[in-house]
Amino acid sequence: MNLSKYVLLTVFIAFVSCKKAPETTTEKVENSIEFANGLEIHNYTDFTIINVTKPWPNATKTFTYVCAKSNKNLPDSLAKYTFIQTPVKNLVATSTTHISSIVALNETDKLVGFPNLNYISSADVRKKIDAGKVKELSDKHSLNFEKTVDLQPQLIVGLSMDSETAKFNQFEKAGIPVLYNADWVETSPLGKAEWVKFFGVLFDKQQEANEYFNNIATEYNNVKKLVENIQYKPTVLSGAIFQDVWYVPQGESWMAAFIKDAGGNYLWADTQGTGSLSLSFEAVFDKAMNGDIWIGPGEFTTFDQMLAANKHYAKFAAYQNKKIYSYSTKKGPTGGVIFYEDAPNRPDLVLKDLISILHPNVLKNYKPTFIEALK
Repeated sequence: MNLSKYVLLTVFIAFVSCKKAPETTTEKVENSIEFANGLEIHNYTDFTIINVTKPWPNATKTFTYVCAKSNKNLPDSLAKYTFIQTPVKNLVATSTTHISSIVALNETDKLVGFPNLNYISSADVRKKIDAGKVKELSDKHSLNFEKTVDLQPQLIVGLSMDSETAKFNQFEKAGIPVLYNADWVETSPLGKAEWVKFFGVLFDKQQEANEYFNNIATEYNNVKKLVENIQYKPTVLSGAIFQDVWYVPQGESWMAAFIKDAGGNYLWADTQGTGSLSLSFEAVFDKAMNGDIWIGPGEFTTFDQMLAANKHYAKFAAYQNKKIYSYSTKKGPTGGVIFYEDAPNRPDLVLKDLISILHPNVLKNYKPTFIEALK
């Protein structure tokens, strides 16, 4: 029996057998998550349970959080899980995708700290940074323990790349709960965006989060229909050489899903996996030398940069035809790439960008939000 079913069963047993549980605490069995594979949200009359079922790739561990205005009337069976009093008064975030969700729900006043503030591009949050209301918590590649504890945040929204969670365990020992947000593990465009509902629970704004996401999902599907029956699908390559290795998205990855939905023929669509393939320059050139469109050439923003880094890029047809498009050209005032912050939360806009590139006659006079032609 998986953990989410166990939680539902034990809660039900508590309702019928525990005299301490009030009669008004009744079960609502629906999971309000439709697209995300690693998140479940179960609502009850007096509390909400968040299950993070896939906190990192190939995870066998899950996390359960009980959210409510008070823990006084909670069933005894939930006492072993992390309790979060909602609405959350303040928090520390650790990924720019968290920033995008916080901004979407108009809760930027609740953010008090972040590691490496230069990555944040949101105009609203930058004002609060300049005013000293959001503190720098970077300690190389992790949160500075002393600075974070001094802030005394109600919680930390963290992420872990694997099962090594020691860097966050120290905060929990100090009395600061850590909630793992795994939006980055999702591979479907709408699955990533649906994690805004995670923050909807924390801020007691589930209705607002649902409406926000539903509008995005509706727009995404409407735009997707514009190219569903299109016959011509240009071939697409991606990535660039980094330290003698060319990384391209695998066929079941987030970007591969976007290219498919945008009516493109991704050259590695038949590969299995959700991460990246590590290839040689020769392997990519053999397969993609005549590719029509090049999406996401690493961090390059101009053709001259590409040529200076590797003169062999000029042998690709997409380079010769000036059909290379980058998401690294649009940056915030302190150098943060806007795509990394906002694109996961706005798949509808990413899809429009790609359709305007692959099928320019479908969305005429469209101005791209994230991805634009290399200069």
